[in-house]
Amino acid sequence: MPLEQRTARLTVLIDPGKKAVFERLCALEDQTPSQVVRRLMREYIEQKLGRPWTPDTSVDDIKRPISE
Repeated sequence: MPLEQRTARLTVLIDPGKKAVFERLCALEDQTPSQVVRRLMREYIEQKLGRPWTPDTSVDDIKRPISE
């Protein structure tokens, strides 16, 4: 299985207070905000695809509308 590449950047604009709370909660769990966001994204992808995410998963694997 190929290793996950971490070369893309995602910019998200959020409320400064929410960012501060998020960063503090991450620090209390000894995780970086990036680690937590990557985990949340992976969980979301797996939930929507209905199967485990792998590094070789691509947008071409999504062939139908994703339901809630």
